[in-house]
Amino acid sequence: MVSSHRTKFKRIVWPLAIAQTFLWAGAFYLFPSLLGEWERDLGWSKAEAAGAFTTALLLSAFLAPFVGKQIDKGRSQILFPTATLVTAVLLGALSFVTELWHFYLVWASLGVVMAGSLYEPCFAILTLHMGKRAPQSITLVTLLAGFAGTIAFPTAHALIEEIGWRGVILTFAILIGLISAPLNLYAVSQAQTANPAPPEPPAQNTGQNLNPVTLRTLVLLGFAFAAMAFDHNAILSHLLVLLDERGVHSEMAVFAAAMIGPMQVSGRLAMIAFEGRVQVVAVATAAFLSMAFATLMLFGVGSGMVFLILFVLFQGAGFGVASIVRPILIAELLGRRRFGVVAGFLAVPFLFSMAIAPSIAGMIWSIGGYHLLIVTTAIIGLSGAIALTLAARSARTI
Repeated sequence: MVSSHRTKFKRIVWPLAIAQTFLWAGAFYLFPSLLGEWERDLGWSKAEAAGAFTTALLLSAFLAPFVGKQIDKGRSQILFPTATLVTAVLLGALSFVTELWHFYLVWASLGVVMAGSLYEPCFAILTLHMGKRAPQSITLVTLLAGFAGTIAFPTAHALIEEIGWRGVILTFAILIGLISAPLNLYAVSQAQTANPAPPEPPAQNTGQNLNPVTLRTLVLLGFAFAAMAFDHNAILSHLLVLLDERGVHSEMAVFAAAMIGPMQVSGRLAMIAFEGRVQVVAVATAAFLSMAFATLMLFGVGSGMVFLILFVLFQGAGFGVASIVRPILIAELLGRRRFGVVAGFLAVPFLFSMAIAPSIAGMIWSIGGYHLLIVTTAIIGLSGAIALTLAARSARTI
């Protein structure tokens, strides 16, 4: 049995982890890495360029349930590696854009294939094929992929002077095409041919129709995920300007932003250490509260370094844990039957909230400055923790 688990990790989990790292670096973090370059070279405003990325995230969100349904039908062996390969091709096309409409068209297309190549389908595949080892598998994938931003930002910065932003995009397109696509194909092929995951006790509601109590659990969980996404992305997208406004030196602000990624990894490592000792709902609630606490620490960043350290630590670790317990929560509270469809459906509020968070945060700032944004975001984060607690209680009554 142990040998079987080790074989699955070697043949399925590790290839997915490496593939996801390069996919997130090239298809997600490359955008903020090159946003300033596009503004300077092509003459577009940040708002004009950012709209393309928002479009991609929205399309990815709305296609998530369809992708989940295809995975439930056993089509991951075709869908997952194909979407990865098309991502590489589209990134290559992105390196040739000259007009804003070209830019939007390519990013909209990337949004479509991102729905079939990033975390949501990957988590669904792991949940369906790894059984009780799914939480460990998901943790390992996100642990390694947590360094995607650490790869994207320095690599883009180092290569721009040598090959320009177009060359940087082509480099990541090649990496995804030659590394991520073959690894994803290998992993899903191994998942299809591997021995079935050991049977495990189903969740209480597995196989139940969508009754009002189940629907209530689903809605509460969706709201909790949306609140988590908003809390993180609303603050992160305005972090450098917010810290500058509060008197934090620019170099220190950039360093703090860069450390959020490693703190996500540290949070995931802590989850591995405590795995099996605490309930996943308790872990997720603590992560949500951690992010709300981190947001409030921004009030003091101008008066002491300790507040900035606390923000980076709790925001990074909190989101790092919260992001990987999402599929585990879905399986525990809503069952594993039709998991791909349910997880895809719950990805919609999460990705939608993440997509619109920067714009909503900007509107809040225009009304009451960053003071109001901090308060509003903390309240939303806290409401997410409350919604999660209520969802867990609701699931126990199904």
